[in-house]
Amino acid sequence: MDRFPANRAALLKALFPQGVPQLWSPSLFFYDSQGGFDRARQEAHLAFMAPHVTGFLIPGSTGDAWEMSDDEAVAALDLAIDFTQPRGLHLLAGVLRPDAAAMEHLLERVVRHLCTRAGTASIPRAFAACGVRGITVAPPTTTAPLPQEGIAEALSPLFARGLPMALYQLPQVTGNRMTPELVAELAARFPNFILFKDSSGTDEVASSGQLPPGLVLLRGAEGDYARWHAALGGPYDGFLLSTANAFPGELAGILGALREGRGDAAQSRSALLSAVVSDAFAAVQGLPDGNAFTNANKALSHAMAFGAEAGTTPPPRLHAGSTLPGEVIGQVAASLQRHGLLPGRGYCGGTMSASR
Repeated sequence: MDRFPANRAALLKALFPQGVPQLWSPSLFFYDSQGGFDRARQEAHLAFMAPHVTGFLIPGSTGDAWEMSDDEAVAALDLAIDFTQPRGLHLLAGVLRPDAAAMEHLLERVVRHLCTRAGTASIPRAFAACGVRGITVAPPTTTAPLPQEGIAEALSPLFARGLPMALYQLPQVTGNRMTPELVAELAARFPNFILFKDSSGTDEVASSGQLPPGLVLLRGAEGDYARWHAALGGPYDGFLLSTANAFPGELAGILGALREGRGDAAQSRSALLSAVVSDAFAAVQGLPDGNAFTNANKALSHAMAFGAEAGTTPPPRLHAGSTLPGEVIGQVAASLQRHGLLPGRGYCGGTMSASR
């Protein structure tokens, strides 16, 4: 493939011959005592998710995208490719920056890096060789919300490049919320706009009925998972969830139950996960570093990685250099225990220690 198809349906078929995965995750990133990537811990984490999660956003907000430098963002993507490409997994490259100029700069770097890594000047061939299916962008980050025209002005040049694009609604971070009309307008103008992820929790874009057929809709907000899926009449094709870092098998089980027509079982599993996730987000409220998605899922994944030893294993480092407080780990592990989800031996048990 020397050029990306100009038709959305054809582009999706070329990128995902077996269909778009229904479960994606913005992987957490783990750091050593010096603040560099802890490759062994990272690979253990990806290996824990990979049997159930076949698509990853790297880096996403849960993976410190807005905190990382451009060098770190490219290195994070490179680390992920090392793991996902031999396994045939799918990647969305996160180009998440506070303004349009910074997004354009990182996008250029990502494209150059993929071409260099793949040894080709053909961008479509480089994407295919690296398992990268598209570029993810979000509105600029501003203290006062931009008018919809301002958001469109910032994003349109990025979409106009013709690369496969995913658009991320995350007003909790960006301070900007896209209306259904704006998203529909971008989809009409740019057939290379293939995927929309909404983590706002309000879901008005996906529920509006204004989006064109064929645009893939993934829900990123947590809780009540089953009822938002198309199988139960919801507007979403699947999920791109921060909590897939901790509950990949459980979330895949919900999707499996939906595919089999067992809606009651899917809703029961959703209620259980929703309760634990709510506890985790409550436990990290008010922490000075990181964001709620990162902090809640680092606490959950620490408990899943170390099981009964989570409380005595050094807590994970955040990008800012601090570590999660021990009391947060304790609260989250206790919630998992109450709901029957804390493993006796986690997926890192006996193999490594968490990095300070």
